[in-house]
Parts: sequence; C-alpha cells; structure tokens
Amino acid sequence: MHELLGKAEQMHGNDDVIRIPGPVRHNRLQETAARHNLQWLRAHGMLREERALRLYDRWDIPELASASFPDAGLADLCLAVDQCAFYFLFDDQFDGDRGARPSEVARVCAPLITTLHTGRAPENPSPVESAFADLWRRGSQGMSARWRARAAYHWEGYFMAHPSEALGRALPDARPSRDAYLALRRGASGVDTVLDLVERILGEVPATAFHNPQLALMRRLAGDAPAINNDVYSYAKEAPRGDVYNLAVITQRERGLTREQAFGLVRDEAQQMADEFFDLAEQIPGIALALGLGRDEGAALLRYVDGMGDWMRGYFSWEAGTLRYRPEGALPLDQPNYLEELL
Repeated sequence: MHELLGKAEQMHGNDDVIRIPGPVRHNRLQETAARHNLQWLRAHGMLREERALRLYDRWDIPELASASFPDAGLADLCLAVDQCAFYFLFDDQFDGDRGARPSEVARVCAPLITTLHTGRAPENPSPVESAFADLWRRGSQGMSARWRARAAYHWEGYFMAHPSEALGRALPDARPSRDAYLALRRGASGVDTVLDLVERILGEVPATAFHNPQLALMRRLAGDAPAINNDVYSYAKEAPRGDVYNLAVITQRERGLTREQAFGLVRDEAQQMADEFFDLAEQIPGIALALGLGRDEGAALLRYVDGMGDWMRGYFSWEAGTLRYRPEGALPLDQPNYLEELL
C-alpha cells in the first residue's frame, strides 16, 4: 500500500513543475486570509476535530489562493481561500464507499444545486450545505445576471460530475475513453468555477470578448492543463481506490505503458497546453482593438487573461509543494480519504 505512495512521491521533484512564463507572486494578505479561513471552516462545521485540522494544515490551501490571486483584496482573497478549501474537503467525501454509489452521490449534490437558485441552505443543513450557501452568497453578490447564470451552470456541472465519477467506480469494467474523460474532468475539477472566480475578483469581461473563440480556447487550456497534470499527482490516491477518470490511468491502459511513461506523456500534454495558452495571450490586445472594445472593456479583458495566467502559475507551484499528494498529507488507502463526515 505505502510502496505505491512512496514511489509516487519520488516522481514529484522540482523538475516536474510545469514551466510558466513570469514569476509566481503571492498576496501580501495571505496570513490574514488563512486565519479567516480556519474560523470560517469551524463556523460551518467543516473542521471540527484536531486531527482533521492537522491534516488540512498540511495541504497549505492559503498558499494556493495567495499564489493564484496575488492582487485580490482581503474580502476577495478570503473568498478564494474558502472556495479552494471547499473543493478539496467536499471532493474527499467521496473517497470511500459512498463514492461508489452514484444515486447516493446524486442525492447529496441535489440540495447544493437548489441553493444556486434559492440562495439559501436547506433547513438543518449539513456542513457542506451551510458552507456552500455562504460561498454562493458572497461570490455572486453584486455580479451581473449573465455572470450569475453562467456561474450557476458551472457549479451545477461541478456537483453533478460527481455521480458520474461514482458510476465509473461502481462499474467493474468501466473504461472511459479520453474524450469521455475530458468531458467529465472539466466538470469534476471545478476549473470553470475557478475561472468564474477570476472574473469575479478582477472584473467581468464584456460578452463580445468572452465568447471570442481565442478566449474560449484559452479558458479551456487554463482549465485542462491543471486538471490533467493533477492526475499525475493524485494517481497514488485515486488509482488504488478504483478511480477510472484519471488521464494517467487511461493513458497507461490504452497505450500499454508503464506508470512512469504515462506520467511523462500527461505532463508533456499539460506543458503543451500551458505553452499554447501563452501563445494565444499575445493575440489578445489585437483582438480587443479589432472588436472595438472601449478602454475599460479592454482593460477588463487584459486583467482576465493575466488572472488566468496567475491561476495557472499559482496552481502548478502549489501542487508541486503541497503535502496533500504525499504520504504525510494523505490517509491510508484502506480508509476513507477524510476524517470527518461533512455530508
């Protein structure tokens, strides 16, 4: 059991970090936001026991938010830290027997989708329901109707990707194709909701630019590159638990490769995606001009592009350093991958 984890840890040296142009910057308000985050998690019952707190602390979620949103003000950075924490704590709730029961996973996710439309948690909410209602209230406050509709759609896709992931674990012969994997991974990773958060913090992008094909492709790359690279880091946690929606698992199976060979191909693909993103970014000022964007609209578009770049820099840097994907930050594979029941 621990042999697999040990080998996976050795695979994650500094040479494995995806190379991104520009420095990783950190938000000067990180420590304040980190203190808020612990208070917020406790207030919603997301962290109760001391041993759960110790495990969570090893993941260094405030570092992820700080490096991904280096220019955010305090309220926005606190929102970012809380949202990042929510993803991981929620997702881990399905790394046990529940995660192989699709109908139960769907039942758990349904009230969260209702919250997107009512703005309220259900009566007697679980910790997850309480925390998400607060996230949605804070995140959507002051945003336009078009942003709220898009963000609600992305959150719904995130939640309802989890039953399909559970279906993959439940079917003993499940062998998703690469295309099926990508369709589900974009939802399950939550990356679209992260990019909505970029827009929430840095300013809304005008519709003319948002739906431009180059920018749409950049959003896909900014989401897919971190998502598929994470499959290498999370392989030791996911593969032994029966997760089939992992690109390293799929590549290893389809091409008859060793694990290390599959890791290399997945990393190379993530690097190519990141490179393509920054190549496309060079076209954005000209596109803004050609679309006739005003000064403020053009500035919003450029901030959004820079924000997506910061997100990728921050995520890849954090992923290479966090203990979440190493033995000292994980639980034994014969136990559920969470310490507290949050659902």
